[in-house]
Amino acid sequence: MITASYFALWYILNVAYNIYNKKLLNSVPLPWTVAMLQIVMGLPYAFSLWAVGARPTPKLSFSEVKTLFPVALGNLGTHVGAVISLGAGAVSFVSIVKASEPAVSALLSGIILGQVFPVPVYLTLLPIIFGVALASLKELSFTWLCFGAAMLSNVSSALRAILAKKAMSAPLGENMTNTNLFAVQTMISAVALVPLWLIMESPAHVGATLAATTASGAVTMAYLAKMALFSGISFYLYNEVAFMALGRVQPITHAVGNTIKRVVIIIASVIAFRNPISPLGIFGSTITIIGTLLYSIVKGKYSK
Repeated sequence: MITASYFALWYILNVAYNIYNKKLLNSVPLPWTVAMLQIVMGLPYAFSLWAVGARPTPKLSFSEVKTLFPVALGNLGTHVGAVISLGAGAVSFVSIVKASEPAVSALLSGIILGQVFPVPVYLTLLPIIFGVALASLKELSFTWLCFGAAMLSNVSSALRAILAKKAMSAPLGENMTNTNLFAVQTMISAVALVPLWLIMESPAHVGATLAATTASGAVTMAYLAKMALFSGISFYLYNEVAFMALGRVQPITHAVGNTIKRVVIIIASVIAFRNPISPLGIFGSTITIIGTLLYSIVKGKYSK
């Protein structure tokens, strides 16, 4: 029952994040600023739990922080790529492209780790690639920026998993629970994002954009602040709950749950934003989701 509650909360928070995030990006075209706000928004929550003793405070040496730095960069690329893609296209299409992450992961695992999977595992990647290609053909909101940023997020996510596996082959620090690991990664990611954010969207540019956005009165600063707050909190919490869910189930169960989550997000986003999906897009997304599910099941079978 507790595990089911974690999964349900994971889905609810993820749907909330995607909706609030898209509403914010629809109102103000500042993806780097939005990504920056969302990364730092949950940190006071983590610091508060450590301060009152609700969670043990993680302890890491400087060398151990350096070990985690590449993992945190993967975490950063995953988030920034997703935010940019959501600003450039429909939530449903981004979710379809993000579902192709297993194909990217399998490719990078072979290149970096020399890991070769059995043939049936690779065969399950074919419907994923084919489905994404079909969904992209008639996607009404398709842009190369949206597709490219979503794929950047996929590559970063796959690299994060690979680098984490290498970095954490031995015990790292003290009190490094799943939730604390995510908090530490987020802190490092926030520090790494600051110079990129200042280069891509200077304070002067952010101020001018906000002034132009709110000039007509159709969008207010209060509305933008509310969307930023809700998207930031839901972003941190859904990731934390995902780590907690992963700690209670086998990786295959988590992977299947992640696949179902994408279906929930697609349906919720279509309802919330009323963005049409062509019949070919529906067919392509269905094939992609089925392929992702098959990949999770088949890979899990051969990993035993």
